[in-house]
Amino acid sequence: MAVNLQAIKDEILGYTVSTEEDLEQFRRQYIGRNNMIAALFAEMKNLPAEERKAYGQQINELKDAATEKFSALIAQLEANGQQQQEEHPDLTLPPRPDALGGIHPITATRRQIIRIFERVGFNVSEGPEIEDDWHNFSALNFPENHPAREMQDTFFIEKKPDIALRTHTSSVQVRVMEGQKPPIRTLSPGRVYRNEAISARAHCVFHQVEGLFIDKGVSFADLKQTLYYFAKEMFGQNIKVRFRPSYFPFTEPSAEMDISCLICGGTGCNVCKHSGWVEILGSGMVDPAVLQNCGIDPEEYSGFAFGMGIERITMLKYGIKDLRLFTENDVRFLRQFRSLI
Repeated sequence: MAVNLQAIKDEILGYTVSTEEDLEQFRRQYIGRNNMIAALFAEMKNLPAEERKAYGQQINELKDAATEKFSALIAQLEANGQQQQEEHPDLTLPPRPDALGGIHPITATRRQIIRIFERVGFNVSEGPEIEDDWHNFSALNFPENHPAREMQDTFFIEKKPDIALRTHTSSVQVRVMEGQKPPIRTLSPGRVYRNEAISARAHCVFHQVEGLFIDKGVSFADLKQTLYYFAKEMFGQNIKVRFRPSYFPFTEPSAEMDISCLICGGTGCNVCKHSGWVEILGSGMVDPAVLQNCGIDPEEYSGFAFGMGIERITMLKYGIKDLRLFTENDVRFLRQFRSLI
């Protein structure tokens, strides 16, 4: 009996298939309801009691071998079919459509901002995200005791000399003014870093677009008209705009720019804190000290600068209430912006 069982096992292990019919034949012979192994189990009752245990173990091993072989034959047949399909594809099948992705809302807003300002003569300039003290602070008229120089606001990589992740893209404007003679009309988009707690309204990594215009006779009226134009192109012709006096070390005079709330239309809601207005950017006339630091004669040239957070503009434009959604990579959120392609 042992010899017969070994012969059956060898037959199972050496079994090969080339078609689904061969596989079905193996299943009926060794796996199916009335298979050969089941018949061998039925013969156990005819054996002496002392032989049944050893015989039963051999039958179980045979059954396991048949089950494992069946799984291996299925995998082999599928692999052969896939290979044949790759070698001889069915040319009558319709083509598979390419799956289109989408533009991230931050990227879409950045591109739109750039397009708006390109129409009035602005170009794009970029710079390093790791900056020295001069380009990030000193050239921009930050005093030695300014809070932004402290560890709670800035990610410093080295101290003395200070090397840090840039806190704004104004550092790019400094590099442009150092390397280019006026007239200058440029946008500086990019990623910036600040040591802030992550919440629905703040993040330690975000994106900015800053603009700079320097020429002879540039006035605050030019600044206001440029930003009026931007607001109406970005948010619609019915948007209302106001300027509020503010302070920045690198501009004088300085102003914050607000637009009428897109949610309530200016009547007051939770988003605008019932004021009817939402702040979108800071701006001002370039401080003469900054021009002088960059090798530009403030007696001959003047200019204005402005800066805005791209996340803030995107949240206002599309009604997004949580800043963290931009970086969580939730495809359910991102799929909503496929139409922005």
